[in-house]
Amino acid sequence: MTPPPQRRRHDAVASAPPCRDSLSAPQRRSAACGPALMAGDGAPGEDVVHYRLFAVGPGGEELLRGCARGIAERLAPLLAAYIWQRQPFRLRYVPPRGDTPEHLGGSTLFGDNVEDEWFVVYLLREITRAFPLLAARVDDNDGEFLLIEAAEFLPKWLSPENSDNRVFFYKGELHIIPLSETQEQEDCEPSAASPAISQALRLLSTRSEEFLAAEPIRAAVYKRISGYPEKIQASFHRAHCYLPAGIVAVLKQRPSLVAAAVQAFYLRDPVDLRACRTFQTFPPEQRVMTTVTFTKCLYAQLVQQKFVPDRRSGYTLPLPSHPQYKAYELGMKLAHGFEILCSKSSKASPDSKRNECSGPVWERFLNGLKEKDYFKGEMEGSAKYMELLRMAEDYFQQSVTKAESCVEVSPGDEILTLLQTTTFDVKEFEREAACLPLEDDDSWLEISPDDLDKMLKEATNEFHPSSDDDEEEQKYDLETVAESMKAFVSKVSTHEGAEMPWSSDEAHVTFDVDSFTKALDRILGADSEELDSDDLDEEEDFNFSDEDDEDLDAENQRQEQKVLPNELIGSLKSYMDEMDRELAHTNVGRSFTTQKKGASSAKATTSQDAGPDSEAEDAELTPVDVDMNLVANLLESYSAQAGLAGPTSNILQSMGVYLPENADQIGFNKGATE
Repeated sequence: MTPPPQRRRHDAVASAPPCRDSLSAPQRRSAACGPALMAGDGAPGEDVVHYRLFAVGPGGEELLRGCARGIAERLAPLLAAYIWQRQPFRLRYVPPRGDTPEHLGGSTLFGDNVEDEWFVVYLLREITRAFPLLAARVDDNDGEFLLIEAAEFLPKWLSPENSDNRVFFYKGELHIIPLSETQEQEDCEPSAASPAISQALRLLSTRSEEFLAAEPIRAAVYKRISGYPEKIQASFHRAHCYLPAGIVAVLKQRPSLVAAAVQAFYLRDPVDLRACRTFQTFPPEQRVMTTVTFTKCLYAQLVQQKFVPDRRSGYTLPLPSHPQYKAYELGMKLAHGFEILCSKSSKASPDSKRNECSGPVWERFLNGLKEKDYFKGEMEGSAKYMELLRMAEDYFQQSVTKAESCVEVSPGDEILTLLQTTTFDVKEFEREAACLPLEDDDSWLEISPDDLDKMLKEATNEFHPSSDDDEEEQKYDLETVAESMKAFVSKVSTHEGAEMPWSSDEAHVTFDVDSFTKALDRILGADSEELDSDDLDEEEDFNFSDEDDEDLDAENQRQEQKVLPNELIGSLKSYMDEMDRELAHTNVGRSFTTQKKGASSAKATTSQDAGPDSEAEDAELTPVDVDMNLVANLLESYSAQAGLAGPTSNILQSMGVYLPENADQIGFNKGATE
């Protein structure tokens, strides 16, 4: 499979998302909110991951709904404290439609935080490991992004056109259904490139061991989701914020609402800021210091935004030299986000919009959590128990109740409901502020050029040790460079791109001398004189392996041999020799490195019969050392890159050839610095 173009996002380079300060507020809103409107189930919106869980073998609605309840209980310890960027992981029952059987499906808008997408992949793998009757499919607006992650190791037959319904997580492992298997089925049309879902599930149920993805493919995908669930805590950033007491009370009940508030502030426009002139919901008079838990992506979005509050709002900032200036600034921005959310509320009554955590479904869910030791032995009614219970209620409402409900409760409605139903004591918040834990260090926002280079090399598996070791440089073989370039030039490129010569599934490029000689004899005739070695070297760079071209050339050559007399062939050879002599006296001819005299002694012997004049001329026409010139030009071009990316390093590294640093240039730079 030809590797597809680079994805629209490169999430392995930096922890913080790209800054959008160069965009106006309406442009940011259009860029991020527009896709959200298209993020329905099956919609091809931007930054949306779609997932489906199918029953392998006999199943039905009862089986799938039972699995959904079990999945919700099993994932609660992981997801209760998780903060999603835009939308949570949700599963709902989807009845059969057309060729697609009934299944559990959902979609998650992950926005700027691509780690949410890969966390979904991790969850799907764990679900299929815990529920072996289910097989999972996952894709996004890029298509089969799991295959994109392992593009360097995919078989040649696998392409974007035939990859649909082939990639599954089953029993905790990645499976790829081969092309041959689907073509051999009687119910599959020969013209159909991809199998139907039902056909793929039948194959998985009977012969799943045969369809296990190759080890390099699985390793590439599993490396991307390695580190979970410990990675969840590492993705959080805790910072001090000076916030209105109402927001502190809301975040204690629903910590995940911080994501909606950050997004509201990040995507603000002039209409949104009208509500922030008076702050009817969260006035600045009663503010307290507290610790807020963000994800690193949310924290970076909030910190990177430059914003000055309206004077009428009452939110003032101390001098930048103030020790708590950052806490004041973060609190001011977060308060604007919460006020914007509340200004968009429908002002409906809480009972009509909020799903209360009550009834048999909640009781069954809560009992399942207790059986799985979710509360970790905490005494019922204790502070830690109540904190875990609030997170469980939040998770139940977001991922269980809303998944089956057609009514979506806006964050603003939920905030206003919490304010009406929650009592809080400002004095208690002030006492807590006196003994807050230290906030996390945010030095991860700053990345040095060396760190960036290291990240790029690690992300592309191109990390190699330094070449400063003299012994390593002595072992370096420059012949590899010349051979790599020759093999690359002799490859045939298509509209899909140029293929690298030394891929794992191809043999080394070879050159058939006999076939080449016979081809020359057909062109020039058996009695033709020996070609100049320069011409021979040039011809060696071409590949005569294409059968169609050989047949066509052979036919043309037979016709030309009938038409062209020997005199014309001799005249052509003389013309070529004259051209070589003329170029030898120019700067072009002198710019090439020629072979040593010993290498061309045979030619000198054959030219003795031509007389003294031709001897002098032939001495000047010493054959060009093609390999030496090639390597010299490549090294000169590589040195001119000055350590940056360039054509020479890009081509050679794609073929597995890594040039060492220019030791002479390094020594010169050190001397100049001293």
